[in-house]
Amino acid sequence: MRLYQGSSLEFIRDNAQNSIVSKLKDAFFRYYRQEPQPNEVQSWYNSLKSISDVFDKAKLHDHGVLVEYQLPLTSKRLDCLICGKDYLGVENAVIIELKQWSSTEPAAGEHEVTTWLAGKHREVLHPSAQVGQYRTYLADVHSAFTDESNSVRLHACSYLHNYTYQKEEAILDPKFSTLLIQSPIFSKEESQTLEQYLLDKLSRGDGLPTLERIAKGNYSPSKKLMQEVGEVLRSKSPYTLLDDQLIVFDKVKSLVEQAQGSGKKTAVIVKGGPGTGKSVIALHLMTQMAKMAFVAHYATGSKAFTETLRKIFGRKSEKVFKYFNNYQDAEKDSIDVLICDEAHRIRENSKSRYDSPKNSQSLPQLYEILRAGKVVVFFIDDNQIVRPGEIGSIDYVRQYARSKNVEVVEYELESQFRCNGSDGFINWLNNTLGIKRTANVIWTEAETETYDFRIFSSPEELDQAIRAKEQEGLSARLTAGFCWPWSEADSHGNLIPDVRIGDFQRPWNAKPTARHLSKDTPSASLWAYDPRGSGQIGCVYTAQGFEFDYVGVIVGEDLRYDLSNSKWIGDPSKSHDRTVKSDRQRFIDYIKNTYKVLMTRGMKGCYVHFIDKETEKFFRSRMER
Repeated sequence: MRLYQGSSLEFIRDNAQNSIVSKLKDAFFRYYRQEPQPNEVQSWYNSLKSISDVFDKAKLHDHGVLVEYQLPLTSKRLDCLICGKDYLGVENAVIIELKQWSSTEPAAGEHEVTTWLAGKHREVLHPSAQVGQYRTYLADVHSAFTDESNSVRLHACSYLHNYTYQKEEAILDPKFSTLLIQSPIFSKEESQTLEQYLLDKLSRGDGLPTLERIAKGNYSPSKKLMQEVGEVLRSKSPYTLLDDQLIVFDKVKSLVEQAQGSGKKTAVIVKGGPGTGKSVIALHLMTQMAKMAFVAHYATGSKAFTETLRKIFGRKSEKVFKYFNNYQDAEKDSIDVLICDEAHRIRENSKSRYDSPKNSQSLPQLYEILRAGKVVVFFIDDNQIVRPGEIGSIDYVRQYARSKNVEVVEYELESQFRCNGSDGFINWLNNTLGIKRTANVIWTEAETETYDFRIFSSPEELDQAIRAKEQEGLSARLTAGFCWPWSEADSHGNLIPDVRIGDFQRPWNAKPTARHLSKDTPSASLWAYDPRGSGQIGCVYTAQGFEFDYVGVIVGEDLRYDLSNSKWIGDPSKSHDRTVKSDRQRFIDYIKNTYKVLMTRGMKGCYVHFIDKETEKFFRSRMER
């Protein structure tokens, strides 16, 4: 997706005639179905005119230009990209990050500076770090830049068109020297230097064919978290941290370094919805902390996620991949950084049904976690709490940590790295399910081009569509709400087809307690990762925390939309989840969150079948035909 595409001469004329912003606003509304924020419109007025003047003075009149170009599989947009050929006839493209900054101050992070933004001083990525990450990311996933025989050479720079360097300049600090070489910045006084930089790479022009290659290029298959996690921890990361992800990473790293010998405790709360890269940051932190010889643990409340990590890395990995309830006997400050992924699943205490009353402790689980770690990082999404007893909300963690004199630092991740980078799908789903009001009321045809959301009128059609994706070599799983019984495997270890809808029948994945399963059946913990999980239906407890290329979701009758009264109804009588339906007051909230979790497991697409036809009709009414 891009808001503007054309020749450099057209771009220069549109700026000269003051029509560029109106074109961007129209394109923004067509795609997002809402008006852009005033501050974004103002930045277009200021920044695009400045870079247009640079293009014109350098006589870059025969080139291709993209403005507000969305990075594949994310919601991040490049400010500007210009492409053409150098004096040897080699195709080149340059990403240009445009900043309205006028000054900067130092920041503690490795890649950050402090600047005045949105009414206050904020720690933000150094422009060279930001645009350099964009270049790395795009070069990894876009066919125009990955074609070994004929790839477009990709470069990156930043233009700070309001910036005048001061005597001791934070943005030019020696710690940024490598970044500045790789992705230079140009100030207000350096516009001629920027012109020469662009001419060195684009002097021959003829950029429209290159623009077409980039605009029509294919994206490489997405990199799955669980398939690539081994490479992440072996320091061959297939992921590139972008923007707020890198800011969080750098902040935690600096806090861990500062905590040594100081006795200071810090809780870092990182809020983020599905696909904002929480687990990616967590795994990068594990990598870096291990390199630096710090004691780092990665804890979750998910048996499926933790056991999958342990499966990949072998038995020794149990020492670092833990559960939230593993810190009852941990010594104070024994862990340099304790990373709590999906911290919304933290429970009131760590007692289990297997503890004898004599030995069980009643200390809060959060107390045990905070006691053990010098720096504790909580990745939280309040809208993924799906059952009673999960109490790790942002408010709870914040208030409890402060009550224990633990300093609290908070961040919010906004970039969307799942659902094909479509913020619109997440917002539309929140709105449609009545979880949160957003501007995305209608799912449009334009958005369907970015993220593949479809409704199927029968479970057979849904099942066939998911299997077709598997046959294409993509990862895909079928899931459902917990609206059918869940039987033990038979005496031969075969699963019982409990999910029955008319003639359609499929088994759930194996129960967590199942033993002696058939050779064709993986354990419940490995259902999402093991290829043998295909053909079984997963519930929220085995799917949460994982991602696939495509997810199929059967929406049962535990959640229905009443068209006549225009409201959602939660029906505990249709649920087979005894724990969830025992809390009738919050039942509907848990079920809404459950279906949101299931519908956001797919990176490229989500296919849905509704048992209740009124609910299907309501969903279809929120889709542009």
